[in-house]
Amino acid sequence: MDTASAGADGPPLRADDLPDGVVVADAGGRVVLFNSLAAQLTGVPATSAIGRDFRLALPLNGLDGNNWWESSDPYGGDRERTRQPERMLCLPDDREILVSARYVRARPGGDLVRLVLTLRDASARAERSRADLVSEVAHELRSPLTSVKGFTSTLLSKWERLTDKQKLFMLETVNADADRVTRLIHDLLDVSRIESGRLEVRRQVVDLPTTVRRMVAGRVASGYAEDRFRVETRGELPQMWLDADKLEQILGNLVENGVRHGAGTVSVVIEPCEGGAAVSVRDEGQGIAPETVPRVFRQFWRGKRRGGTGLGLFIVKGLVEAHGGTITVGRAPNGGAEFRFTVPAGTPEFV
Repeated sequence: MDTASAGADGPPLRADDLPDGVVVADAGGRVVLFNSLAAQLTGVPATSAIGRDFRLALPLNGLDGNNWWESSDPYGGDRERTRQPERMLCLPDDREILVSARYVRARPGGDLVRLVLTLRDASARAERSRADLVSEVAHELRSPLTSVKGFTSTLLSKWERLTDKQKLFMLETVNADADRVTRLIHDLLDVSRIESGRLEVRRQVVDLPTTVRRMVAGRVASGYAEDRFRVETRGELPQMWLDADKLEQILGNLVENGVRHGAGTVSVVIEPCEGGAAVSVRDEGQGIAPETVPRVFRQFWRGKRRGGTGLGLFIVKGLVEAHGGTITVGRAPNGGAEFRFTVPAGTPEFV
């Protein structure tokens, strides 16, 4: 299994000569080939993989945290399958890897006699990620732009026949859709700046509790019940030099996330921490499954209630880290999710 004929003009082709990681399991699911690049990509020595069950030699999880081998079931699944397209999977240490599979059968619809896997470094997906971003943005833009075009065309062609109530409804909808497009464009610019390292932080003295209360008041003014929110400040905070606009963006995104995807009261707890301040945003919903926690801050991640571009928490993480802070997600004391970020007190940009 380690070599193949390369013709009369050269030595036999070895598995280690291939540009991708290659893993081969026999009819019984035992690994019979594990080339050097597969060992390099996975961190699993070939000597420990050969002869083991493929599921133990190469444990893989989907991006949803579920065991990939249980869901794909190569040996017991659909007998008509001959291949598995390349997809992003996770190793036990949460590193991402691109995996594709070929199912070799004794005959069409017959038993699997060989499982052939190819592995590639996930960094090879950079171009694909950009294509995914373009596709996702095009999808998100289509709906509001279609609405704007439809209502403006109706207003222009039927202005005299429409009632004031109908005109007001259409104009309010156009205004809301324009705001939606503007937010999306701002998100795209933030993603670009984060990925290129060009995100600027303009520091000034910020009253953190006042900023939080003002942001919550804005949510209440927009229609949310006042008792849906609770703000708590614990201890004396140092003077905080932060980017006020980016701080409001961080807080607004986390609170909105708690309102949309959580339940019960959304609490914001502000407290001093070493060298700065910590802010915890908690809800009382079902929380985030532990196996999905490592993927929460990645581009395009969405919870069970899908919607939006899946860029919000990726941007939040980038904004926090641009301040020199950190952000984590875990389980809140009353259940639900808790997003906790810390930011250093900072210093002014000039003396």
